[in-house]
Amino acid sequence: MQKKGKKVSKFINQPFDFILCAVVFILLALGIVMVLSASAPSALADTGKTYTFAGKQLIFGIIGLIFMFSLSKFDYHIYKKFYWPIYFLSCGILLLVLIPKLGISSHGARRWVNIPALGQFQPSEFTKIGLIIFYAGYLSDHKDELKDFWRGFVKPLCFIVPPIAILFFIQNHLSASLIIGMIVCVMMIIAGARLLHFFALGATGGIGVLSLIIYMITKGGSENFRIGRIVSFLNPWADKTGDGWQVVQSLYAIGSGGIFGSGLGESKQKYLYISEPQNDFIFSIVAEELGFIGCVLIIALFAVLIWRGILIAIKAPDTFGSLVAIGIISLVAIQAILNIAVVTSSIPNTGIALPFFSYGGTALFILLCSMRCTA
Repeated sequence: MQKKGKKVSKFINQPFDFILCAVVFILLALGIVMVLSASAPSALADTGKTYTFAGKQLIFGIIGLIFMFSLSKFDYHIYKKFYWPIYFLSCGILLLVLIPKLGISSHGARRWVNIPALGQFQPSEFTKIGLIIFYAGYLSDHKDELKDFWRGFVKPLCFIVPPIAILFFIQNHLSASLIIGMIVCVMMIIAGARLLHFFALGATGGIGVLSLIIYMITKGGSENFRIGRIVSFLNPWADKTGDGWQVVQSLYAIGSGGIFGSGLGESKQKYLYISEPQNDFIFSIVAEELGFIGCVLIIALFAVLIWRGILIAIKAPDTFGSLVAIGIISLVAIQAILNIAVVTSSIPNTGIALPFFSYGGTALFILLCSMRCTA
């Protein structure tokens, strides 16, 4: 018992993974620079200052780094003791958007909360990390059940139904629902769930997707925009001034970047062609200004980050630590892959941020804090 305690203590107090930390610093620095470049025209038009968005991103980045290093002094095992309260808190925080004068509606969705002391943020960002901690704790405590279909497959998946239902039906946040579902599946597979069960899930998933499309068509109203996104994905130029506008402008930006790019700060598409280019479509500005070479280098940095995260998960002294690391690195990997797929029109357009790059102070802060859990 004493040896085990020493092993855990040694793991907690070990130095940072310097490669991972170096990649985090590089991605953070590049992200802030690109937010400044991409947001300058929009910030100037909205606030009269070109550095408004980048300044806020820089502040949250610095605060996030401080917390990242501070959290290294805490024993991550304390989270496991409270994984059930964390689960209920993760679900409950999503309902804050329903509170009058607290929840904020924008672009047909109610995903944001505005608290005077904290500012505006998306509760789903907290929910992602909360559910990772919950599933790491739950799966490590029930790993002997994972081979059983009902107790090890159906039962764990039932726990993601409430948050996904809230995200989809109340917040109109399909992308967060998909990301959470994918992360949970990865964590369950790594924990020891049977792949055969997931193959069965994939087979029935096609029926579910078809049913969802039928639901969106028959419901109409706010759901029509998703059908429009699917249609515009098949041929963005068929409605390039409507549903296909954002994707078409993104492809123009990527194509005009060429091999070496037009140069930092020289993007044309950010001048109010791509709406809010500092957000979900910032990678298209990266491609336009830094070119193919710049994009490959950034993707390579993400690949190194994912590689180091996997190594850390393998070396973790217990199942809980391993699953937390896998969950967090899966979150980064899934969001990066889906974001790049969206801006290159490889999948239908949906709002997915690019880690370290897309503007969003709270999301960046949470991401940096979670990076310490994988270091």
